[in-house]
Amino acid sequence: MNWIGLDGRVAVVTGGGAGIGRGIALGLAAVGANVAVLDRDEAGSSVADEIRSRKGRAVFIACDVTSDASVEAAAARITADLGPASILVNNAGTMRAGALDTMPMADWDAILALNLTGYFRCARVFGVPMLARGQGAIVHVGSISASFPQSFSGAYSVTKAAVAMLSQQLSTEWGPRGVRSNVVSPGMIRTPMTEAIYAAPGVHETRRSLVPRRRIGVPEDIADTVVFLASERADYITGQEIIVDGGLMRTLMSVIPRPGFEGTPTA
Repeated sequence: MNWIGLDGRVAVVTGGGAGIGRGIALGLAAVGANVAVLDRDEAGSSVADEIRSRKGRAVFIACDVTSDASVEAAAARITADLGPASILVNNAGTMRAGALDTMPMADWDAILALNLTGYFRCARVFGVPMLARGQGAIVHVGSISASFPQSFSGAYSVTKAAVAMLSQQLSTEWGPRGVRSNVVSPGMIRTPMTEAIYAAPGVHETRRSLVPRRRIGVPEDIADTVVFLASERADYITGQEIIVDGGLMRTLMSVIPRPGFEGTPTA
């Protein structure tokens, strides 16, 4: 706790009620941060309860990151209950399946509003006070699909690619004023939202075999990286994207047939 240096810092986690967001909220609390769990789903209250049961300090606030009024109200309450936020984790997001030629424009607009504009809105609402104090860290949860398009997932890959650029722009504009901005991009992470995919016969084994680390990621893998980037141990890191995928993005040449160069795969 002393090494990471987040004891008593106020951290905001959007979409903190489940999956990766829950893991991040618990990870920050475990190193002493006071955590504001923001989520549209009331289930987020159980995450705050869990943190408090472990002697941490947390509040749950129902918040819609697509609404100016909702985010501003959440920020005011966090300041009143915990103090000014010095860490923001932009995590709230969703996906809607659909081919680009047939998906309704309403679906496209909805995904951009949540996955991209929601990130920017929260960065401004929570980041501007950080700028005034001259200190803060923003971590955006991206995806490896920002670099490798995820077909038939509508606007999802587009929004994640845009988040990476948003973070870089924030880092160049806000870095001289004391606020850092970085992206953590997960690979395949098993969460309640993806459980139905992994429950299908053979999916877990096939996916696991593609990952050099030979396992599917868990929310704690993402949380550990976020905690580091939020801390002063990462003070000289800004404008970066950290890939947390067990090596998946480096496997392209390994899956292309190359007679005479085959190794002996290990389980």
